[in-house]
Amino acid sequence: MDWDWWYLFFLIGPALYAGRAVRGTAARALRTRHERKLALIEARRAERLALEAADQPPAPVCGCEHHLAKHDRQGACHETVRTAVAWDAEDRPVRHEARPCACQQYVGPQPLSRIYAEELTDLA
Repeated sequence: MDWDWWYLFFLIGPALYAGRAVRGTAARALRTRHERKLALIEARRAERLALEAADQPPAPVCGCEHHLAKHDRQGACHETVRTAVAWDAEDRPVRHEARPCACQQYVGPQPLSRIYAEELTDLA
């Protein structure tokens, strides 16, 4: 067999190129699978958090964002808030003071008391 070296280029070259293409395709497929797997894990986590949040009763928070415990029986708020008292030339607050909350009445959800009810039917 009298082969020249350049024959090897025509025989091995396409095989090397095909191998590189297969490796690139496999790497892209694995990367896509990994990204989809991460998205699926994140979706499951978000679903679990949403279900946990849906199982909780509404928090008794007023429109002023203070808890029901900060309001008295008449609904007036007894919490202090940070209020701007001085501004600069661009109308940005420069100095703040603690002042009483201006909320006059609690407007949040009313918490329900726990009620025990006996069974209506006797299964025995």
